[in-house]
Amino acid sequence: MTTLVVNNAAGETGRKLPQYIAALAATGGALAAGTVLGWTSPAKTQLVDNKEYGFEVSGEDFSWIGSVMTLGAACVCIPIGLMMNAIGRWLTMLLLVIPFTIGWALIIWAQHVSMFMVGRVFLGIAGGAFCVTAPMYIGEIAQSEIRGTLGTFFQLMVTIGILFVYAVGAGVNVFILSIICGIIPLVFGLIFYFMPESPHYLVAKQRNEEATKALKWLRGSHYDEKSELEEIKREHEKIREEKITLVEAFAKKTTIRALIVSIGLMFFQQLSGINAVIFYTTDIFGAANTGIDPEIATIIVGVIQVIATFVSTLVVDKAGRRILLLLSDSVMAISTIILGVYFYLKDSNPDNVANIGWLPIVCLCVFIIMFSIGFGPVPWLMMGELFATNVKNYAGPLAGTSNWLLAFVVTKIFSTLTESIGSGPTFWFFSGFSILGTVFVYFVVPETKGRSLNDIQRILAGEKLDDNQQQSQTQQPAQNPENVTSKE
Repeated sequence: MTTLVVNNAAGETGRKLPQYIAALAATGGALAAGTVLGWTSPAKTQLVDNKEYGFEVSGEDFSWIGSVMTLGAACVCIPIGLMMNAIGRWLTMLLLVIPFTIGWALIIWAQHVSMFMVGRVFLGIAGGAFCVTAPMYIGEIAQSEIRGTLGTFFQLMVTIGILFVYAVGAGVNVFILSIICGIIPLVFGLIFYFMPESPHYLVAKQRNEEATKALKWLRGSHYDEKSELEEIKREHEKIREEKITLVEAFAKKTTIRALIVSIGLMFFQQLSGINAVIFYTTDIFGAANTGIDPEIATIIVGVIQVIATFVSTLVVDKAGRRILLLLSDSVMAISTIILGVYFYLKDSNPDNVANIGWLPIVCLCVFIIMFSIGFGPVPWLMMGELFATNVKNYAGPLAGTSNWLLAFVVTKIFSTLTESIGSGPTFWFFSGFSILGTVFVYFVVPETKGRSLNDIQRILAGEKLDDNQQQSQTQQPAQNPENVTSKE
């Protein structure tokens, strides 16, 4: 995939609004995925303590219900990459409405714990697939000057989905909440049906007339798409001429380094403890004895998360990826260190923290803000930027799979860790990984802000690019990133 900035004879660079519309429509699946992630927080009390469904759901059962969706997500990431390549990004995303619907139906009409678990696996399959398809689709429809902004829409919609569940779950029972969540994927399907397919996929399948129509839709009717279309054709023709095996692709220096960066970012994203915070927000605030209703505190956190992620969409193409990651992880480390101190003192003697019940709220809010600005959206954005076209369908899903497997480990062991070593040391465990993540970003992660995808491949290959080279790239059609990788 190469994202191009092409001027026609009249200087028309294309309209941006249609690209924003298509990106927002594509991230409707992220909104649905966010409801899946957030559902456990309001559902736990009603299912475990109140037995709303009329059958026993133990704490251990709910631990599995909360975490098993991540296994479904991990299992689908690689197959969905093959599916996108076979039938396209557009149709793949539309078909994901089916597992969403099956999953919510099983939860809505659950008769025993196993139906909850199977339903959550289906929801994980759909949500995990969207984590691969939506970023790739957005990266292929967006022009380079807005690629970063549109790329962060995915994480923004996930946070909106989480907040939506927190807010609605505070006012309705889990049965009604699940019905409402089940409607969201259906609405997504109705809206996304009218969006165009990726021009890159259409050219790859030699459907050039459809690719022309897609570019006209995305760039506006006055845009001269010929130059961009020809560049895309040259890119895919070169890929066909220089077709390499999967083993050869993964043996390249650029692919190896891209995998190290992408999987490393996913590793430190999850080991920051974010999913433990999201899945068990209500429990954390309840244990902190803040005097604020845990459900209200949870909603406050959700609002802050949405606002901070929105801020990230505004600054990611201005401030740069690295500075956001460094700032994010270092402040998250400080937040979890302080949280650890608070809970350590509380576990020793509750009187120690009687007058600072506000501290957990402040720390968690700061943690959520910094995660949402940096380590939340940026790893997914960079996953779509780092890999060359001929390995993207395989390498991207590998990074996604690692993310969901780590999410399963973190969410499953969180309660076990707190029971065995205490809440304080558990948060210190996460802060240690945030400190390591800061070091990793500083020494390993390259800056991709403002770089064409071709330039990013050159950076991964070890070339040093100066600002003049970067400026020239923004004024000319982007070149084929495979020009670099195919020669290694």
